[in-house]
Amino acid sequence: MIKRLIFAPVIWSSLLLIVAQVITLFIVSREQVFVEVNNFPSPQIGLGIPVLYFFGAVIVIGLALFFIPISILRLLLLILFAFIFAWGIFILLLMSFYLPVLLSGIIAVIAGIIWYFKPIIWLHNLLLLLALISVGLVFGYLLSPWAAMLLLLVIAVYDFVSVRLGHMMWMAQKLSESNVLPAFVIPISITKWNFNLKKSGFKNLFEERTEREFSLLGGGDVGFPLLLVVSVFFLSGYAAAIIIAAFSLVGLIGAYWVQSFFFKGKPTPAMPSISLACLIGFLITYYLL
Repeated sequence: MIKRLIFAPVIWSSLLLIVAQVITLFIVSREQVFVEVNNFPSPQIGLGIPVLYFFGAVIVIGLALFFIPISILRLLLLILFAFIFAWGIFILLLMSFYLPVLLSGIIAVIAGIIWYFKPIIWLHNLLLLLALISVGLVFGYLLSPWAAMLLLLVIAVYDFVSVRLGHMMWMAQKLSESNVLPAFVIPISITKWNFNLKKSGFKNLFEERTEREFSLLGGGDVGFPLLLVVSVFFLSGYAAAIIIAAFSLVGLIGAYWVQSFFFKGKPTPAMPSISLACLIGFLITYYLL
């Protein structure tokens, strides 16, 4: 019982989110210095462009999964995700350590190549985490807090409808056939953290078993709250950003509670719970801070 509790998905998912939040809160102040030193403007774009971009990406991915043969799609997605992971490291090295562009690029490319050839679970989760932090740092700076909050609510509605209609699981299963999935893979056993996803395939995660050896946490469940944390930081500072981070953690834990008691372990959209908690925290920071 104790062993199962220690390796429960809710604990690992919470730790992943906390680590992402801590790194983000550490780097965002250095990002502020980086932005000021380089005289970057603060565009604070509205909600329309991010929503169009998000649903445009969903449509393009859906069409690609439906029409492109899996043999071709596998190669394209592996290259795309290797690039995204390398980009994430590149952004972090520039903003947090102020490394030269060339050196940051070399380190980032090496990391992407290693993942391409050997995507073991701990490496996949680490690079996905760093990529999501970079997305939060970049787009959180570009979005106004209200736009970021509304974006979370829009995505929460999409997440709920998509999971209930089965569209989300269809996309996840199709992506798994290409050995690529924008999600954290959480093993029940600590010995499985060296599991090679490319060798054995993401599709094994969807096989029907009496007891699953892995669970999944969508990358967006971590990335989108980080976006709001960064956006709020640039408007109201650390106190407000920490409040948003704390409420997003409560929302994530709440999603597992809903999954356990209402959906009996079946796939459950986490963004509705996370977005609702973030909205409460956002309103507290907006009207009190």
